[in-house]
This record gives sequence, C-alpha cells and structure tokens, in this order.
Amino acid sequence: MNFEFGRADEAFRAEVRAWLEGHLVGPYAEPADRKGTRLGSAWERELGTGGWIGIGWDRTHGSYGNRAASLTQQIVWAEEYARAGAPRRIGHIGENLLAPTLIAYGDDAQRRRFLPAVARGEELWCQGYSEPDAGSDLAGLRTVAVRDGSGGYRITGQKIWTSLAHEADWCFVLARTDPRERRHRGLSFLLVPMDQPGRIDVRPIRQMTGTAEFNEVFFDGAVAEAGHVVGGEGAGWRVAMGLLARERGVSTLVQQIGFAAELADVIAAAIRSGAAQDPMMRSQLITHWAELKAMRWNAMRTLGAAGDAGAPSVAKLLWGGWHQRLGELAMRVRGAAAALGPADWSAEAPYELDALQRLFLFTRADTIYGGSDEIQRTIIAERVLGLPRAER
Repeated sequence: MNFEFGRADEAFRAEVRAWLEGHLVGPYAEPADRKGTRLGSAWERELGTGGWIGIGWDRTHGSYGNRAASLTQQIVWAEEYARAGAPRRIGHIGENLLAPTLIAYGDDAQRRRFLPAVARGEELWCQGYSEPDAGSDLAGLRTVAVRDGSGGYRITGQKIWTSLAHEADWCFVLARTDPRERRHRGLSFLLVPMDQPGRIDVRPIRQMTGTAEFNEVFFDGAVAEAGHVVGGEGAGWRVAMGLLARERGVSTLVQQIGFAAELADVIAAAIRSGAAQDPMMRSQLITHWAELKAMRWNAMRTLGAAGDAGAPSVAKLLWGGWHQRLGELAMRVRGAAAALGPADWSAEAPYELDALQRLFLFTRADTIYGGSDEIQRTIIAERVLGLPRAER
C-alpha cells in the first residue's frame, strides 16, 4: 500500500506543528529523553483538550470529543509528534488498545462510559494479561473471577510486567470465569478500577535502568461490575486476541519513528567518538538504516490489512531483534565510555544514565516481552505455514 500526502495532509501537518510549538513550553520543553513519565498525566490532559487523543478511532459509533483524521493524517501526527520531541505518552494503552477493543467488542454503555474519559486524557489504563506462570502462554493464566452476591465479580490472582499500573486508573484484566473450562475457553475480559485499597496491591519492579514502569499487581477480591465484561462472559480469549491484533497499524509506525530518532542518536555518537571511521562500523550503521526502511515499508504494506494472522508476529520478530541490536550498537560506538555508570546508582537518580545507556539496558527485554521470539516463531509456523502443532 502506497501513501501519498496531499494538500489536506500538509495543511494538517502545519496545524499539528503550530499546536505542538505552542504547547511544548515550560516543563514540556525539556529534552524528550529527560521527561520520562513525570509529566505524563498533565500532558495527557493537554492532548485531550486539544482533541488529539484517539484521532484514528473508528467513528461508526460516533465521536467522543476527539478529532477525526484520515490514515495519512494519523501518520502525519505521529511523525510531527516524534520530530517535536514531545513527552512520552502514558495514555497509549487506553488510546491504542482499550479504545479500539471497546469500539469493536464493547456495548454502547461501555463506550459511553469509558471512551470520552480516555479521549480527554482523564483516565489512564493498564493491561492485566501476563502472569508469573503465564507470560507468553497466556491461555495458562490462573487469575480467577467469581460472581458475587451483587451480580458482579470478585477477582483473585496476580499479574506481572504490568506497564504503568502505578499510574493507571483502570485495568483490563483477562481472568477465568468458568473453572470447568481449560486453556482458551472460560476466560472473560473485565474492566477493573485500580482504586481499591486492600484489594489491589501494585508493586513496582525496579529495572536495570533504575526506573520502574513495570509492576506486579495482586488482586485479592478486587471488584468488577457485571456490566464491565467486554464481549460477554466467556468471550475473553476472542476479545484479548482482537486487542493484540490492534497493536499493529499506525502505532507500529509511531514506534518506528522513535526508532529512527534513536538510530540518528547512535550515528551522531559514532561520529563524535570516531567510530564512524571504521568501515565495519559504517557497514553496521548502514545495515541498520536499511533494515529500518524495510520495516517501515512492511508496516505500510500491512496497514489496514485484515486476515493476515502472521503479520503481528512477523512485525514483532523484525522490530524486537532490530531494536536489541541497535542497543548493542549504541554501546560499541561509545567504546569504553559506555561502561561508565552514575556515581549513585539509586532509584532516585535513574536519569544519570545517558540516553544510549538506557537504550541498551531496556532493549535487552525486546525479544521477550510482548511474546518472546520463540512464541512468535511458533505462531508463524502453526497459523501461517500450517506446520504440525507442538505438543503442550
């Protein structure tokens, strides 16, 4: 699929640039790699006031206070947002995962209750999928939800690697509601408020970078309303897989725009250190540039495509390995200086690491989270190539 930007798109680009220039002031004007999530909630509300959250949502069921934008305009927004060095988004889970899922599988009451709040940047979401014994094997989860006397649910279990749970107002939780069923059957997709002291315990997981955007979340009789089951009881697997399929699309291009900025930083570091004088190093930098171009073209090709069961897995394999190798390359171009860490390696001073050091440390997990490389290859083998299923 080829994308050409017309006059309307360029007019939209000018509008986007003007808005960002007018709002990236004060604390929002800090370099992007220093913002972290400290300004996240306020910036989400700023974006919501401008109508910039959810510009790509399907409008079949109406508007929720956000702008409408064509596919090319969504790409323009992503490009200009990255170019401006705007703050890292902490509302992307609600905007890009929860909202399209509610539009596709939710009912009118759920859409009216939750989507306007996401569009205003007022409610933040996290995803309750992975568990200690059910990470890539999501169907093996053990969290249970049982009916209580009011017709709602009581949820008990543990989720892990829950991004931004410490910031979130709500969590969409995949839990077993029918204990008689096994594996993919008997699961439900529940919308759970996080403000339940004594029933929900969020424990940040400190990473090698000193930051803690991932969390363990413990549910001890947490309450979910009967009307907050998406798609109906027992339809959780279908809804959950539909949500994961929505992780591609324009959000993939947004990710790649960030990758391009990181590659530019690595190239600049190679020039400063003199590493770019080495022909082998130049070859690796050029290879990375070419592979990123190929990933972009592949994302463009699959954008909006339906029925391609292997596309998300192929994309994950491509970008996970590429990004991890970029982190390794970032250390090689720095030489011995890359090994120098902060004087005080404490949770209070995680930003003493420079951007390339954080890139290297964070990318060690790229081939694990979101479905490990091994799981992605199994999906491609079984669902695309039709090879015999592995014994479980």
